[in-house]
Amino acid sequence: MKETLDLRAYFYLDRMQLQVAAYIGSTASGFLPIAGVASLFIEVRPGMAINNLTDIAVKKSDVKPAMQIVERQYGLLEIHSETMAEVAHAGTTILEALGLQERDRYKPNILSTNVITRVNDYHCQLVNRQRRDSMLLAGQTLYILEVEPAGYAVLAANEAEKSADITLIEVRPFGASGRIYLGGTEADIEGASQAVLQALKSIEGRGISKNG
Repeated sequence: MKETLDLRAYFYLDRMQLQVAAYIGSTASGFLPIAGVASLFIEVRPGMAINNLTDIAVKKSDVKPAMQIVERQYGLLEIHSETMAEVAHAGTTILEALGLQERDRYKPNILSTNVITRVNDYHCQLVNRQRRDSMLLAGQTLYILEVEPAGYAVLAANEAEKSADITLIEVRPFGASGRIYLGGTEADIEGASQAVLQALKSIEGRGISKNG
């Protein structure tokens, strides 16, 4: 596994925000987190390897897994605890087992951002038909971010919610790329977008390879 595993994303949430916790609770099938917990997200390739990382985490630390998404190409794991110490211990144990360090992850690559002001009623209906979170309302400003690796979409959503009074419309943290959709006033979206970009740019790691 050391020779073939690709550490795509690796990051902590020091305090999971209300809407992010609600999103995970509505989509995950594991031990659902509540707002305020500390959390670790890991994305790897190949996807099947995520099973081994879950095994290491739950046997070595007092953490609970909420999300374990296994695709052929990519796998995503979320683990959480009431204390950051336990989450950090789980992360360190996983990295040691893989013979990797945190800097061996990929740093986020922002593929696109888009801001649409005064969203039309019909456009709202289209967005809301595809969302898993709250609804976008006509007249709000819509912010869309696409990032790779996909797992970093959760970090973006959490930082956005920390920084501004936004509505989380959708998070897609798995697959070839991740996306977030946010709604709010133009001023709040501006503040949230700045926080998102700052958080993603602060992640150190390797540049993404051409073959993803």
